Amino acid sequence: MKTAFSSKDFHETFARPVYRKVEKLIHRRVESSLEHEQFSTERKHPVFFVDLPTRNVSMTIGGLLPGQLTNRHRHTYETVLYVIEGKGYTEIEGQRVEWEAGDAVYIPSWAWHRHQNMSETEPARYIACENAPQLQNLGVALREEEGRDL
Repeated sequence: MKTAFSSKDFHETFARPVYRKVEKLIHRRVESSLEHEQFSTERKHPVFFVDLPTRNVSMTIGGLLPGQLTNRHRHTYETVLYVIEGKGYTEIEGQRVEWEAGDAVYIPSWAWHRHQNMSETEPARYIACENAPQLQNLGVALREEEGRDL
């Protein structure tokens, strides 16, 4: 099977699903793993990557300390947050979307956003699913922190 195509090969690129065996099907004890230092430092809150060989979607577990407000940022990939603990809000392009455990929040591509834990005593945690790997594989994944150049 051909692995690289050029424009002259368009007639050869029809879908042919193929199962590809991967070595890793489970990531045990995700939150016991090390945090990704650069990512969590940049976001200023704990972020745990689910390390599985996906090509199109990613999953992370994010945490917000009591009262914590993250930096405003945006990215070319979509995000769906599922809140597993706590109460807070996500500001998306100036619109405040309040959430609590059990809620899911959609963050559109390239929307400025940030997250706030509204409790001064309890942490908040969420699972974030994104299509970042898909865009990274296409070479079009961008992420920007407010006040920084791309």
